[in-house]
Amino acid sequence: MGFLRRLFGGGGGEVPSEKNVMHLYIKCKRCGTPVHVRVNLNNDLQADYGDTAAEGYRLNKDVMDDRCFQLMHLEIDFDSRRKETGRTLNGGTFTTQEEWEQWEAERKEKRMNAAASGPASKDESSN
Repeated sequence: MGFLRRLFGGGGGEVPSEKNVMHLYIKCKRCGTPVHVRVNLNNDLQADYGDTAAEGYRLNKDVMDDRCFQLMHLEIDFDSRRKETGRTLNGGTFTTQEEWEQWEAERKEKRMNAAASGPASKDESSN
C-alpha cells in the first residue's frame, strides 16, 4: 500500500523545497510594473558546455508583466556549482523584494476597495 502511495503521490501534501530556488524581482521599463520570478536551479538552467564537460550553466527566461505585456529577456550565468556569475535584463530593471511586496499590497488594497465600493455604487445608480 505504501508503495502505491509513493508511486502515485497520494497523501503527504508536502511543501516543495525552496533549497535550490532563486527569487528575482524585476520591473518593466515601459510601465514600471514589478514582477516576481521564481527560478528552480535544478530544472530551469541549461548546461553551458566547454570542450569536454559542462563548465557552467545559463538561465534564459522571457518574462511578461500583466499590465502592458512587455516582454523582458533575462539571462543569468552560473558557475559549475550553480553560483551566479553575471546577469543581464533587456526591457526591464532589477528591483527588490520589498518594492515588489509594497506594490502587491497596494494592488490588493485597490482590489478590495473596488470590490467593496462596486455593488454599492450599482445600487445607488439604479434608484
